[in-house]
Amino acid sequence: MLREIHQNELHHIDNDPVRPHIDVDWRRQTGRTVYVLENDDTKEIDAVICTAMTDNVPTCEEDMQTPGVKVAVFYTVWSYSKGAGRKIVFEAANEIKRKNSTIKRFVTLSPNTTMAERFHLANGAEFLAKYKDCQNFEYHL
Repeated sequence: MLREIHQNELHHIDNDPVRPHIDVDWRRQTGRTVYVLENDDTKEIDAVICTAMTDNVPTCEEDMQTPGVKVAVFYTVWSYSKGAGRKIVFEAANEIKRKNSTIKRFVTLSPNTTMAERFHLANGAEFLAKYKDCQNFEYHL
């Protein structure tokens, strides 16, 4: 089950392998959401995804400073169980679409790693661009 992270689960953010330096409070400001994928049987957290709503595709973290209403940015995702990373991306996108009719694009702000590239391409995303510190992929959902 996908849901927003609870206050007593914020310690999971310490496990962020991509952007551990981003403050917990920043991740929860207006226009930003942290979702968790909870295992229906065990009630354990299987995956975490952090999102930011912007008006443009970000080329760096600073581009996410101003909230917007057109682009949903998946800027970090990690999982604790096989297949949960893929599942949380698609469930988060569906939830964002349900809550925000103005969001028209779903993109990533991914690290420049082979692992990130393989993950997004294997899950149907389109490569958009590569920058000094990141790369973007777009999910056409």
